[in-house]
Amino acid sequence: MKESSTLEYREKISSTFLKTACAFANYGTGRIVFGVDYLGQVRGIADPVAACLDLERRLNGSIEPVPDYTLEVNHKNSLITLTISEGPRKPYLYKAKAYKRNDTATVEVDPVELRRLILQGRHFTFEELPATAQDLKFSFLSQKLQKELNLQLSQDIFKTWELFNDEVGFNQAAELLADNNSFPGIEAVRFGESTSNILYSRALFDHESLLKQYDDVLDMYRQYYQHEQINGSLRECISTIPEEAFRDAVINALVHRQWDLPGSIQVTMFPDRIEVVSPGGLPLGENEHLYRTGGLSILRNRIVSNVFFRLRLFENLGAGIPRICECYRDSAAKPVFNLDVDSVKVTLPLISSQAGLTADEQKVLSDLKGRSLPSSAVAAATGFGKSKTVAILKRLVTQGYVRSSGNGRGLRYTAQ
Repeated sequence: MKESSTLEYREKISSTFLKTACAFANYGTGRIVFGVDYLGQVRGIADPVAACLDLERRLNGSIEPVPDYTLEVNHKNSLITLTISEGPRKPYLYKAKAYKRNDTATVEVDPVELRRLILQGRHFTFEELPATAQDLKFSFLSQKLQKELNLQLSQDIFKTWELFNDEVGFNQAAELLADNNSFPGIEAVRFGESTSNILYSRALFDHESLLKQYDDVLDMYRQYYQHEQINGSLRECISTIPEEAFRDAVINALVHRQWDLPGSIQVTMFPDRIEVVSPGGLPLGENEHLYRTGGLSILRNRIVSNVFFRLRLFENLGAGIPRICECYRDSAAKPVFNLDVDSVKVTLPLISSQAGLTADEQKVLSDLKGRSLPSSAVAAATGFGKSKTVAILKRLVTQGYVRSSGNGRGLRYTAQ
């Protein structure tokens, strides 16, 4: 078994393992196996019983607070397995520093991550902290409340919706929904061509209610991706990119982004697609499978999410990504989801058939349909050269016809 974000091998015992133990206690249960070298070869530990006592001494005396852990000895090969459980009393510190796992490496967390750990240890979230200002105005929230629910904004609603309490006053979630706030918002940019730097327009919607940001960027979308078509005596609104898909992509960005990061949500509009990039990766506990299937929604900003839900801006928590995919059910081009450590990117292509593809692109797509292959296998199936095949595959990925997964030699392409 190879090393991973939850498994580390150590040939010998030295105090550097304490950084990894600290990382597991902060971010997720993991194991350190002593007596195995970096190539995965079993070397064993001399006198493993005495070594366990040494490990206990180091753990109990070096990490504050002491994490929950277990030690197991395999007497057949003299290996020691140390299992560190994720703990509730975060942050766990080694020499006054907190650590996390970055793939197979252990690195010190930055000040922003440290603040998040402190909040977790106190069972707080960022949106529950007191607002930076208490003289907040809510005219836009009031309008939405009246329009959608026929209710008047009141102190009872602030408390019921967890935007205000008597101890701290308005919280950060309330400030995000206020008419004026200190947070970055949405930067929307429209380019003239898919691969050019010709900038047609730019709009910055920030320091205003999330509800108004949503309406503002939706108006911009409608200006460029919707038009009216007359069929007989009827006027029909035609969307080249599904409005429901765009709505869900923007709402997901607003309610799930990490608001303690300084960057804006990026909405980039091209003639053939829209890209929505949200600062911050997936919430802790959510993985790519859960994200794509919508089987479980782990809310990073629970209070803000519930306000959007109560105002009927979306129907079911966790259903946004499957609903985006459903909008493209009859389209040859499909949405693309890129999940990174620090961001989530959703690409919405134009609704299309394969008619807009070149003959070579259609051949690659046809040979790949229903299969998951490396580029070399696609090249062999089509008879194209490797460079040409890779270039075509990259275009098909960008346009949403093909999905890529893996890295390096493990990179594979799947027709959607």
